[in-house]
Amino acid sequence: MKYLIHIILNCIPIIFFGQNLENLAGSFESNSQLYINDKDIGGFNEDNSFRSNNYLNIDYYLKSFSATIKFESYAPQALLNYSPSLNKPFGVAGVSLKYQTKSLTLTLGNFYDQFGSGLIFRSFEDRQQGIDNSIRGLRIHYQPNNLLFTSFIGKQRIDFNLSEGIIFGVNSEIDLRSVTNKNISFGLSLVGRKQKIPKKTNSNLNEITNMVSGRINYSNNYFYSKIEYVFKSDDALVEFEEIIEDRLFNGNALLINLGYFKNQLGFDASFRRLENMAIYADREAYQNEYNDQIINYSPSLTKQHHFSLSNIYVYQSQPQLTFIPFGKSGEIGAQLDLFYNFKKDSFLGGKYGSQLTINYSQWNRLKATYDLENRTYQSDYIKFGDKNFSDFNIEFNKKWSKKIHSIFTIMHIFYDKEYLEEKVGKINATVIATELKYNFNREKSSRLQLQHLWTNEDKKN
Repeated sequence: MKYLIHIILNCIPIIFFGQNLENLAGSFESNSQLYINDKDIGGFNEDNSFRSNNYLNIDYYLKSFSATIKFESYAPQALLNYSPSLNKPFGVAGVSLKYQTKSLTLTLGNFYDQFGSGLIFRSFEDRQQGIDNSIRGLRIHYQPNNLLFTSFIGKQRIDFNLSEGIIFGVNSEIDLRSVTNKNISFGLSLVGRKQKIPKKTNSNLNEITNMVSGRINYSNNYFYSKIEYVFKSDDALVEFEEIIEDRLFNGNALLINLGYFKNQLGFDASFRRLENMAIYADREAYQNEYNDQIINYSPSLTKQHHFSLSNIYVYQSQPQLTFIPFGKSGEIGAQLDLFYNFKKDSFLGGKYGSQLTINYSQWNRLKATYDLENRTYQSDYIKFGDKNFSDFNIEFNKKWSKKIHSIFTIMHIFYDKEYLEEKVGKINATVIATELKYNFNREKSSRLQLQHLWTNEDKKN
């Protein structure tokens, strides 16, 4: 009976959303898995074959006030691939008290926020990835008319504890539509981390590391553009959780995004350069595999594919600085999306229309020279180094009738496994995938997917 319950929990993640009882609301989510021993590859003993992640939120509202408390349970252990620091069977994960009016919000306790694109600061929760880097402290958000002002100070959540480092920030934005009659806005942000230095052998190492961001956005009926630049002050090099105090490096980031949509045609283009832009609430957490204590947000700018074979070689952004086993200081690259909607009753559009999407992304390491022995480097700002990753794909999406819909995709991927995973191999792969969906009625449908991947490297076809 015990294993039957485990299997049901494994197959069906449980999500309950509580109904409001006057001023009270809540939600509960449970994700459980039962792991089966495999004698050929080694497995888990009976004591930890079942694992479960559980989340309970309780909210209370009263006029302009609200209160939230979050409980989490990882019993008997957290699911595989989650941080081993999530090891408590039950505990309080967050608590907050909020006062809110039309233009003012005051928060005491745990909160989430983001400045600009997130390159300078983003606190968020993603349970599927095991990320919750909320800040526990004080946050003030003031937004009268076309102005926005936010400031905060606090410590970052680490499982059921808090970081040693103190995080603080100020963000301001101004919307100039009322003055210029155009959609123009400016933003300026400052985020800092203050952490004591255990042993100070270099007087130039400051307890505070600052980041400053400036950005401008412009858009009209058909076009939009966003430019953001971030500078990070000197911080110590960290290797294997050890702070090397006499090796100080600053960092920077540049993000440019342009888009145009009119009639049937649209495109979106992004260019980004990252140099030594990884920063954590505690320096010692630098480059940990679970993304614990990350302060800013630099996701990979590549297409998010929905076919499983297209997601075998997935690129992860490379904002970190390291000299082991070889030099890395960041990345530079771009992504381009092109969309075209074929009109109904045209040759390719047919009766219901169709859409063609072309996507290309390429990410290279920074062009730089490294002195691995002395732990120094010198980079060129715009020059491209060797290629890390590229993805060229074409997708044709068409509705044939009220019941039949199809998607056809072809893509080519280059993936430098040696650089990105420190394993042998540079991989060139081609994927062809198609999906056919048939709707029997509004409630029932059937879907067929066919996929194949070709490569002469790695695990072959």
